[in-house]
Amino acid sequence: MSKGSGSAPLPSTPGSRKLVPRSLSCLSDMDRRPCRPPGCDPRLRPIIQRRSRSLPTSPERRAKAAGAPGAACGAGCNRQVRVRFADALGLELAQVKVFNAGDDPSVPLHVLSRLAINSDLCCSSQDLEFTLQCLVPDFSPPIETPGFGERLARQLVCLERVTCSDLGISGTVRVRNVAFEKQVTVRYTFSGWRSAHEAVARWRGPAGAEGTEDIFTFGFPVPPFLLELGSQVHFALRYGVAGAEYWDNNDGRDYSLTCRSHALHMPRGECEESWIHFI
Repeated sequence: MSKGSGSAPLPSTPGSRKLVPRSLSCLSDMDRRPCRPPGCDPRLRPIIQRRSRSLPTSPERRAKAAGAPGAACGAGCNRQVRVRFADALGLELAQVKVFNAGDDPSVPLHVLSRLAINSDLCCSSQDLEFTLQCLVPDFSPPIETPGFGERLARQLVCLERVTCSDLGISGTVRVRNVAFEKQVTVRYTFSGWRSAHEAVARWRGPAGAEGTEDIFTFGFPVPPFLLELGSQVHFALRYGVAGAEYWDNNDGRDYSLTCRSHALHMPRGECEESWIHFI
């Protein structure tokens, strides 16, 4: 027998298996299972990235909704409509709420007054008459009085008409178009000129096609205490143009409005239907 560094091969006998040693490098580190040939590297898998998808546009959503199961049925469609009641979902068919005497709703006074009016009209065939307190002008509309044009030519500014409402007092003023730059101011008082306030009027437009006259509009609020009977409001108009001032104070008497009782007649049919709009 010769000496050598390697060991001699084992003799093989018929019917016996040949043992072949395997390298430890061919075993995986985790489970020591043999790797798949070729080589000992693990099989690489491709990385699949899903592309982001934007939301569908409005036409696409409408198209999907048209083909959805709950979409509206078109011509020739035999789709059946299903109806489910609340008790099928475990809910109550009715809800009962008990009110105590102290839980009565607070009805506004204007609603109660309308209901009272309606009950009165049910038993009466006559029209209803109301008495309201409001500011009433102590003068006729100047534009409807004779000599309005002569008066305007003399003082260059003149009140046309005035109206009163819940928002206050408003009116229109006519002036002579002396120059382009002009200003109309309303000076008014609630205390008999012991104190005064001013409001600047706004230009509305020319009075005619000639362009010789302009129209201004004005307005100022009215405090609530002036709705008492006998209360008065006084005002006058000032027109500043070309470095000069011109006044319209109703020929020295001032324009005044007095709070008076005003009778209002309401037809029976109109009053019966009007109260429902206040609820």
